[in-house]
Amino acid sequence: MAVIAIDGPSGVGKSSTSKEVARRLGYGYLDTGAMYRATAWLCLNRGVTDPGDVVELVRGAELEISTDPDAFSVEIDGIDVTEDIREPQVAQNVQTVSGVQDARDELIERQREIIAQTTPGIVVEGRDITTVVAPDADVRILMTADESVRIARRSQELHGTADAASLEATRGLVADRDRRDSETTSFLTAADGVHTLDTTNVSFDEAVEAVLTLLEGTSS
Repeated sequence: MAVIAIDGPSGVGKSSTSKEVARRLGYGYLDTGAMYRATAWLCLNRGVTDPGDVVELVRGAELEISTDPDAFSVEIDGIDVTEDIREPQVAQNVQTVSGVQDARDELIERQREIIAQTTPGIVVEGRDITTVVAPDADVRILMTADESVRIARRSQELHGTADAASLEATRGLVADRDRRDSETTSFLTAADGVHTLDTTNVSFDEAVEAVLTLLEGTSS
């Protein structure tokens, strides 16, 4: 079984690239960020903010996430939150879960279980996959891009445009998320043995081919 681990900040193309690589290889796909968003949604829904209560809630939650790159879905405690976890309020409160180490440890263990159970391989994307979740992955990649490019991509995704007003509205979201996430994970600098893939001037197809080429290199 092969594991491809992809880390990086928002707007670098992790999700789209990971899904397409998984499709071409017939692999599973795991969006670990969605697991944090789903549990953060549950905390918001239940009004839970105390770290101890957060850990208890996460440990007791029934979390189901699809590994089909063509049919993404996530449920928590029987509630389909596939669309809800993309709301800005959820993104702004992910730290409620990701900032609590015991809650992180619980989700990391679940992520490892999913990886181990998915055949013939899996593409896993997030913030700490190459260093914490799957440090022994066959291919480990840190995707990066210039901040201006990342903001434009995320603006297009959120607002359907990258005009001046949309860019300004998106700038703070991207910067704030990078700042918050960098408090608990290191996803801006590649660790030893991790390949850096700068997508600033790289097309989607080129990014996909770069990942596939790295995987081919591990079996040659």
